[in-house]
Amino acid sequence: MALGTAGPLNGSRGAGPGSCFGAFNSSASLNETRPRAIASPWFSTAFGLIGLCSNLIALCVLLSSSRQLSSRARSSFLVFLCGLVVTDFMGLLVTASVIIPYHFIKFDWAEVDAGCHLCNFLGFSMVFFGQCPLLLGATMAGERFVGINRPFSRSSSVSKRRAWAIVGAVWAFCCLLGLLPVLGLGRYTLQFPGSWCFLTLLPDTGNVVFCLLFALLGVCSVLLSFVFNTVSVVTLCRVYHDRESVQRRRDSEVEMMVQLVGIMIIATICWMPLLIFIIQTVLQQLRAPERLLMLPTETQKLLLIYIRMVTWNQILDPWVYILFRRAVLRRVYPSLRARPSIVSLYPALNPALRRKLTQE
Repeated sequence: MALGTAGPLNGSRGAGPGSCFGAFNSSASLNETRPRAIASPWFSTAFGLIGLCSNLIALCVLLSSSRQLSSRARSSFLVFLCGLVVTDFMGLLVTASVIIPYHFIKFDWAEVDAGCHLCNFLGFSMVFFGQCPLLLGATMAGERFVGINRPFSRSSSVSKRRAWAIVGAVWAFCCLLGLLPVLGLGRYTLQFPGSWCFLTLLPDTGNVVFCLLFALLGVCSVLLSFVFNTVSVVTLCRVYHDRESVQRRRDSEVEMMVQLVGIMIIATICWMPLLIFIIQTVLQQLRAPERLLMLPTETQKLLLIYIRMVTWNQILDPWVYILFRRAVLRRVYPSLRARPSIVSLYPALNPALRRKLTQE
């Protein structure tokens, strides 16, 4: 998503009611942001490069791991992880390709993008690459919930192809969500300090509906991840304390849950402040006696701070997989031993079915 730092907007001509300009006071931001060192082009450049390199490293590790696995459950989980890493990488690449050149060129948005096509593209990218990781996290949590708590009901045909189909469905849904402002529901506008575009927190019907849809969908994704992961962790704790287990020992379920919990914690810390802020801001403006035509300066600054927090989600996600793998954990904690298989919770299963689940 947006790297969130840039110099002042050079102009706001053409800021009509249906335009992507005019959501903030560009002349005020000119005086406030120019002396700030954080507006340096090198800040966002370094920030973007760290994120891109992190995701590239994680992608290489994922591809190497997927070639060595025969477990169907683990393979499908790696497909979801790969989809998450690819999404984060492309999100940083696309947004940085617009924001970083702005740092060096300081182009006039109103002149370069009078038709708001670039702003709409950047706003779409922010929504698409922002919502995708949240939905993928909820999808991964749901898949592990079924795999851990209902192993006997899992379809044996869950394969890499089906996992990629689910990832593609998430991408398609987020693409449709990001296109709603282009189709007429709400609009994308240039945001403080003039380097990025996002949904508009102004109190008109289209913007309110789209803002609430975006924020509530994100909140629901985080909450679903929390519920699914909590139940799965409790189930795994039962496996840990099952002393009568006779199944072969393995801890791949634990490894996947550790990674999922890490992804969930990062998403919660990085995203919930922004999502709650959007909901509060929109609802407060609806109750206000007068409708605002421009976002207050304090609201603009808070939105920028929360967007910067969100960007860390794309940088930290790949390191969850890089660092929390069994190969790495065993080097840090050599006494780590394998744990009982999840199928030990179901001693009454048919022996043939138990062998099948154990092989997966």
